[in-house]
Amino acid sequence: MLAMIPFPDISPEIFTIPLFGLELALRWYALAYIVGIIIAWRTSVAALRRPALWPGQTPPMTPAQVEDLLTWVVVGIILGGRLGFVLFYQPGYYLQNPVEILRIWQGGMSFHGGFLGVVVAGLAWTARHRVPRLSASDAIVLGVPAGLVLGRIANFINAELWGRPTDLPWGVAFPGAAAQACGQPLGEICARHPSQLYEAALEGAVLLAVLLWLGFRRGALRVPGRITGVFLAGYGAARLVIEHFRQADAQFITQDNPLGHVLRLGDWGLSMGQLLSLPMLLAGLALVVLANRWSRA
Repeated sequence: MLAMIPFPDISPEIFTIPLFGLELALRWYALAYIVGIIIAWRTSVAALRRPALWPGQTPPMTPAQVEDLLTWVVVGIILGGRLGFVLFYQPGYYLQNPVEILRIWQGGMSFHGGFLGVVVAGLAWTARHRVPRLSASDAIVLGVPAGLVLGRIANFINAELWGRPTDLPWGVAFPGAAAQACGQPLGEICARHPSQLYEAALEGAVLLAVLLWLGFRRGALRVPGRITGVFLAGYGAARLVIEHFRQADAQFITQDNPLGHVLRLGDWGLSMGQLLSLPMLLAGLALVVLANRWSRA
């Protein structure tokens, strides 16, 4: 039998409270969102309280303004994340079942949709308050990867978004018929890449360390747009790599397309995650180049 790691016995629910005949549950995934937003908020505030980090030693906004912006960001995450999942991953299903779009508690959020939601919310808020957009964006994204770490760990606890089958010793035997449908002989256990943890490490921990180092130690915040560009490029590159280990969504997988590519050129192709991440990578690299040119102008 191949070496593998059994899935840990962790409930997706932290606790459940019965109330008026209903059961209200706090799930790890919800807690990850809450704590991730708090960490991003406090990281932004910490940077804004150090004027020397910013152009002309003038932070783009005050800590109080960050709290106001946070409300807009949360709305952008929820609406954008849900609508992104609906449009990018299961448009046909939700077109036939529009009421299901509102049932966020059943799961189904897209990072790329949430990101676009935050962009729209940020553009609207900065226009309303006449805040420099690039520096405000730099302040916002500094701590975002911390939330990605927590979110991907929550995905692992939920036993969702697992990876492709593997015979590596750290492969995980995820529970459920779908996770165990690897085409293996009857009775054998299927191990998969714990791609959620790969994402937590690369998109989250590594990217967070890079942004904090650049922002607090290397003066990157003094060049408006540089931190935002690094975030976009870093996330896009990490997701492009990790998608090679992640199982595609079931609706994209067919007998002649076992890897679930949504863009195919012969034997080569891109998954939906890669297709959405490639523009992030290119936009991030372009923004870094432009930010450096603007700073020298």
